[in-house]
Amino acid sequence: MSRVRLRLGQVKLLFIKVVLSLFLLSVAWVLLYRWVAPPVTLHMLQRRAEAGAADKAHSAIRYTFVPLEKMSDQLPLAMVAAEDQLFLQHHGFDFQAIWDAFKRNRKGGNIRGGSTISQQVAKNVFLWHGRSYLRKAVEAYFTMLIELLWGKERIMEVYLNIAEMGDGVFGVEAASQAYFNKPARELGRKQAALLAAVLPNPIKYSAQNPSGYVLRRRSRIARAMGRLGGTTYIDAILAEKNETQQE
Repeated sequence: MSRVRLRLGQVKLLFIKVVLSLFLLSVAWVLLYRWVAPPVTLHMLQRRAEAGAADKAHSAIRYTFVPLEKMSDQLPLAMVAAEDQLFLQHHGFDFQAIWDAFKRNRKGGNIRGGSTISQQVAKNVFLWHGRSYLRKAVEAYFTMLIELLWGKERIMEVYLNIAEMGDGVFGVEAASQAYFNKPARELGRKQAALLAAVLPNPIKYSAQNPSGYVLRRRSRIARAMGRLGGTTYIDAILAEKNETQQE
């Protein structure tokens, strides 16, 4: 009996050590990306593998990380207007949107999520894509970590850089160069709204050859940007950028 207890104690101690190690590793990973641009994400690697398997002529991933101060102010505003209008108020989760999505999905049809921008960053930067309770639980954990250790400005900066905006096109800089032949800092309201309009499904919808649906969605997003009060609405996100410009 004493040997069994000893082994159970060893197993318990090992389990605690593993959990603690994973926790410290995850915190270190998140802190690293607080200052360092993610070199690649699992989703990018997945898209690259899919393109290679399909023998696509242009299978390379287009991805260029640029700081927030080198982007047009219209871009973060467009993303907030389109994806998460409570981004500045919540702490990573919009529980009303999650509940609404749950009720819609119970009725059948297309599955829709209620993910915030913070949740999308946690999923796209640190995790794999999929629909399982385990992945959602880990996503919630990383969402809390980035809200605590990054803050809204860094979350938005990373989101604008790693969001998929076309087949193999990630981030606003690559999308701006691919679709408008100009850097992200030169985009206007309609162009920023157009990039935001394809986010629900950047493979199905195109910013380069927008369908009628995409153009209508762009108009709705542009109007929402105005209703929010323009770029003054996101001054908290642009604080460091505005300080740099003043200097």
